[in-house]
Amino acid sequence: MHVLGLSFFYHDSAAAIVKDGVLLAAAAEERFSRLKHDHGFPALAVEFCLREAGVTAADLDYVVFYEKPFVKFERILLSALQTFPRSWKVFRESMLTWLTDKLWVKDLIRERLKVERKRILFADHHMSHAASAFYCSPFEEAAILTVDGAGEWSTATMGVGKGSTIRIDREMRFPHSVGLLYSAFTAFCGFEVNEGEYKLMGMAPYGKPRYVDKVKEVVKIAGDGSIWHDMSYFSYHWSPDSTLSRKFTDLFGPVRDLAQVDKTLDPYYADVAASIQAVTEEILIAMANHLHRETGLKRLAMAGGCALNCVANDKIRRATPFKEIYVQPAAGDDGGAVGAALWATHALLGQPRRFVMEHAYWGKEYGEDAILDFLKREGIPHVRCASDEQAIDRAVDTLLKGEVIGWYDGRFEWGPRALGARSILGDPRRAEMKDVVNAKIKFREAFRPFAPSVLVENAHEYFDL
Repeated sequence: MHVLGLSFFYHDSAAAIVKDGVLLAAAAEERFSRLKHDHGFPALAVEFCLREAGVTAADLDYVVFYEKPFVKFERILLSALQTFPRSWKVFRESMLTWLTDKLWVKDLIRERLKVERKRILFADHHMSHAASAFYCSPFEEAAILTVDGAGEWSTATMGVGKGSTIRIDREMRFPHSVGLLYSAFTAFCGFEVNEGEYKLMGMAPYGKPRYVDKVKEVVKIAGDGSIWHDMSYFSYHWSPDSTLSRKFTDLFGPVRDLAQVDKTLDPYYADVAASIQAVTEEILIAMANHLHRETGLKRLAMAGGCALNCVANDKIRRATPFKEIYVQPAAGDDGGAVGAALWATHALLGQPRRFVMEHAYWGKEYGEDAILDFLKREGIPHVRCASDEQAIDRAVDTLLKGEVIGWYDGRFEWGPRALGARSILGDPRRAEMKDVVNAKIKFREAFRPFAPSVLVENAHEYFDL
C-alpha cells in the first residue's frame, strides 16, 4: 500500500511517500524549486517521491493532506469578523486567496495527480504533527507535545501515543500561541516572521534576559503551560501586514531598524531576544512537566515549529522527568507531509508500525555520472577522486589551510538543518572562521551560530551531556 502525504499553501511545502508503513522518501519543494519556504503545490517533490518509490500517481492508494482547509478557513473568517472593521484588509485578502485557491485543495490534488476524490484524505494539522513525531519515534508508548503558530484552531496539543493509536487530550487555541508569541518578538527584533525565528534564537545568547517581566505583561502563563495573550499588544489577528500594535512598541520601544539588522548587534534587542527565549523555555518546560504529571510516561515525542527551538529542547530534557525525547527533524509544516501519510496508514487503515526514523536523509541523491555531466555542462573545473578516502584526505587538507568547503554526500536532508549531506564546512579552531563563513559565504548576520560536528565517541570531550 502506497500513501502520499502532502503539505502546501502555507510555507515549507513538502511531499512524502510511505509504503506499507515504511517511509521511502520525503522532501521540501524548496530543495527543487530553489524558492526559500516555497508554499506552492509541491509538484517537483511529488515527482521525486513517486520516482523514488517506483510508482505513478495512479498506483497510489491514498493521498493525504496535512490539515483541513475548511476548518482553517472558519478560524480565519471568524477571527476577521470578530475584529471588524479593523480586519477589513484581512477579510478582503482571505476571500481572494481562500475562495479562489486554498479551499479547493481536493480539486487541486485531483487535477494535478489525476487521482479519484475518494482516495484523497485530510488530517488535522496538529494530528499530522503528532503523527510525524510519534510514528517516526522508536517508542511503543509516549507522551506527545505539539507546539507551533497555528493550525486550524489549535496552537498546541498534548496527547498520548500507544502502538498504532494517537489520542489528543488537550489543546490550546488561536489566538493564544507560543509560536505566534515568539514570531511577534521575531518581528520586533527586525527579522521576518515565519523565516527569522531561528535568527532570534541565535541572537538570544548574546543578551541577558533582563525583560522577562515586560514579556509577562503581554502574556500570562498558567501552571500547565497554557498561555493567554493580552491581544491589545498584538495585531496579527486583524492585520495582514503587521504583528505588533502601538501598545507593544510603547512598552518595548521601536521595532528594530531593518537597515541595521545585518550590520550591528544592538545590545537592547539582544536582551529582548534573550528574554523571549527564556519565557518560551519556561512555557515549554511547564507544558512538558504537566504532560508528564498527566500521563506518567517516561518518553516524550515532539513536533510543531516550536520543536525546532533546539535550545528549549535541551532545557526540557534537563528540567523535566522525561528520560527520552524524540524530535521529528522536519518539525515544521514540511514534516506534516510525513505525519499525514503515517496517520492515514496507522490510525485510519490500522496497519502496524514498522518504521523508525533513525536518520534524516530522505531526499534526492545524484550519482557520480549526473554530477560529472553537470560539471562539464557548466564548465566548472573539477578533479575526480579515486576513492572516498582520497576525497576525505583532500577535504581535510583544504580545511587545514583555512579554506571553506561545500560537502555533498548522498541523499539530502529532511528538515531545515544541514547534517553533513549538504553542508558548508570550516575549521572551528580558527577564530576568524565564523566571520569568514557568515560574511563572505553565507552573507548573513555576524552573530549567527554554527553547528559543531563531532564523532559520537568524542562528544563528551566537547559537550556537557
